[in-house]
Amino acid sequence: MTSHCCEAMDRHLNTPCDRHGDPFACPDALVAFSAKFQEYGLIIHDSGTSTITIGFCPWCGEHLPASQRDRWFDELERRGVDPAEDEVPAEFQDDRWLTATRRD
Repeated sequence: MTSHCCEAMDRHLNTPCDRHGDPFACPDALVAFSAKFQEYGLIIHDSGTSTITIGFCPWCGEHLPASQRDRWFDELERRGVDPAEDEVPAEFQDDRWLTATRRD
């Protein structure tokens, strides 16, 4: 379980719905967190997985971490992996790649 900026954010991101396995299918889910990109977003309930990226916590107002999306794509490109064409390595499916690239 990931710890976030405040109790409210933790609760909204870490409390599973007993009726919906996917937060994008749950009308009560408000925010999503992408571990691989370190991004927070407001869920757009349009039957997909769209979000609007946010820079501040809606509950406590804390500045959220900068997105690592560009860095994720840059690192895959450096390794010769095209995420549109190639299989993305397992460590790039979550936040493990952040730790691995800091050691490189």
